[in-house]
Amino acid sequence: MKQPIIITMGDPTGVGPEIIMKAWLEDNFSDVQRPLLVAGDGAVLQRAAAIFGAEVTVEALADDGPQALASHRLLCGERSLLLKKLSELPAADLVYGAPDLACGQAMIRYIEWACDHCLSGEAAGMVTAPVNKQALRAAGCEAPGHTELLAARCGVEKVVMMLAGSRLRVCLVTTHLPYSAVPMALTPEEILSTVQISAVALRRFFSLDSPRLAVLALNPHAGEGGQFGDEEQRLIAPAIESARQQGIDASGPHSADALFHFAVQGAYDAVICMYHDQGLIPLKLLHFDDGVNVTLGLPIIRTSVDHGTAYDLAGSGRASSASLLAAVTLACQMAS
Repeated sequence: MKQPIIITMGDPTGVGPEIIMKAWLEDNFSDVQRPLLVAGDGAVLQRAAAIFGAEVTVEALADDGPQALASHRLLCGERSLLLKKLSELPAADLVYGAPDLACGQAMIRYIEWACDHCLSGEAAGMVTAPVNKQALRAAGCEAPGHTELLAARCGVEKVVMMLAGSRLRVCLVTTHLPYSAVPMALTPEEILSTVQISAVALRRFFSLDSPRLAVLALNPHAGEGGQFGDEEQRLIAPAIESARQQGIDASGPHSADALFHFAVQGAYDAVICMYHDQGLIPLKLLHFDDGVNVTLGLPIIRTSVDHGTAYDLAGSGRASSASLLAAVTLACQMAS
């Protein structure tokens, strides 16, 4: 039996539980080539299934055999889904969009359990549903979010956030910073390490022998020879040259206003972006529903939905499960 992909349930008061149930009830996981196991809460998942008019039962499993990672199984008609029951929250009392301390503690438990079983080799990878960062902090998590928590758990200092779709991949040098802080955060070393980690991961997990990386400029028109800024000359070009000396197919600095046209035509395998919106605006324009967040640089496979807890949709059944299905599919492809 192949190693499973673990799906962490995320915030019990967000859309995570219902997009998992929606995808499963609609049989969207039928083509997935590995067993799936949800790390979460049986009662919360039952409440999520009820949104779609489905009655789901939770069956206890013996902790041995090919289902050794699971402790329970969700049943709905002929469908079954493995569940590792890691919390017993009072589902009926939970308020959508208002995670309490117990919810925050449960979110951490789901993530850490999945990560540990990926590190041990018992699971092939993990797919994460969205969490609430404030709830994580209230529960004692010092990391500001999913990515940092996983990096610390895996003993890794530097990771790269990649957002991926069928037409475009973007890798970010800086992530959640005020735009005014980006120039000060950029160094040749940070840019180079982002290029290196991206190249290694694309070779290892995406079967690209020599990935073609386009490195973007920070300023309009790539600085226009220094008229609009000199970060290209001082910071970005030296990093590209160092990467090329290491045998990495990196080019640039490219002007961001034109480069994405060529990237979506297939001229590049990934685009290295200097800041968050530089990469995510074109990515979400093309892949708003099916984009996948991938953490590069970890010793494990981790993909995630490319959206948040969506409290405005939680409990309505209207949240799309497309990004979750894309994240599961990509995790399986990476594991192969």
